[in-house]
Amino acid sequence: MRQIEGGVNAAKGFLAAGVEAGVKYENRRDMALLYSTVPCVAAGTFTTNVVKAAPVLWDREIVEHSPFVQAAVVNTGMANAATGRQGMDCCRREAEHAGALLGIPAEAVLVASTGVIGMQLPQDRIMRGIEKLAEAKAQGREAALDAAAAIMTTDTHPKQIAVETVIGGKTVTLGGMCKGSGMIHPNMGTMLGFLATDARISKEMLQKALREDIEDTFNMVSVDGDTSTNDTLVILANGLAGNEEIRAEGEDYDAFCEALRFVNTYLARQMAGDGEGATALIEARVTGAASKKDARILAKSVICSSLTKAAVFGHDANFGRILCALGYSGAQFDPNAVDLYFQAGQERIHIFGDGCACSYSEEDATRILSQPEVVILADMHMGDQEAVAWGCDLSYDYVKINADYRS
Repeated sequence: MRQIEGGVNAAKGFLAAGVEAGVKYENRRDMALLYSTVPCVAAGTFTTNVVKAAPVLWDREIVEHSPFVQAAVVNTGMANAATGRQGMDCCRREAEHAGALLGIPAEAVLVASTGVIGMQLPQDRIMRGIEKLAEAKAQGREAALDAAAAIMTTDTHPKQIAVETVIGGKTVTLGGMCKGSGMIHPNMGTMLGFLATDARISKEMLQKALREDIEDTFNMVSVDGDTSTNDTLVILANGLAGNEEIRAEGEDYDAFCEALRFVNTYLARQMAGDGEGATALIEARVTGAASKKDARILAKSVICSSLTKAAVFGHDANFGRILCALGYSGAQFDPNAVDLYFQAGQERIHIFGDGCACSYSEEDATRILSQPEVVILADMHMGDQEAVAWGCDLSYDYVKINADYRS
């Protein structure tokens, strides 16, 4: 497997586009399209929030029951959440309009929205945007980047990646893009994520691969502890790589899952590090846990701790905040057996062990905590299970961004 240039349209048969539609803001790309020249099998995961946006309800139905999927239309600026029957009607009209322009059924079109909750979409602008997207769709890096930029809200940069691997003697490509900066605590996947591959794989195995992978990738991300109404992660597979169809676990399935893990981990880290107002990506690594479940719970608890996040922002080696987060996580462990470390790059310091603070340099700790990527390592000495979670520090700018988000 190797990383290649490009994004969500890197696989054979996929085209993408990003255009300005003026949905809420002017002079910025705010609508995106992903399109396959042939029908795809689809899999997806969606928000666990009881309040689900209209596009989530539409997409969940399409992924579960439509015979195939061939396109996804995305808008930013307005979430089409808490919009009642009108919101659902808008999803259908979007899908019908895109389907007519692309020559595919409405039931083969996914729709997704992100932005302010409670605002009805301006359907005239949305429809014109779809027309622009249908005309602009293309292969290549520029089109992929346009699409990745068009799904951003408070993100500071586009998030995309593509990889190649060999499955059954055939070169298979998997590309993806995502957005997410705030309201990130996805008990399913991410804010908005789109993956596209030319692998031949059954719908059942595609869903299995995605469902199992997100437990250690997107589900291990938290920026602010808020699970969005719009969280959507979908993957389309059009089979154009020509490999023998993956219908069961085995060597080919493992190779596909390896590529999926690489892509999803990269995108999850990108999303965590680009949290609203963030100055640092925080990675919490838990080793020596009694169970995989405990390892995940402990790592996620550290990442979700506002006090730990604030300490990293202040470059303050306050290990008590980390111990506190581990202690209220719900996982059982012996505090006197825990070892805590701070790490950045190749530099690592031991800050807590044998039930008390270690002898370390505050100057060294401050230098480590001042880096753009900070690792908090907790060895629980309770077993052999481990997990990794990602988040970001909590800065003044997070409050500034969210205090006037609607305006």
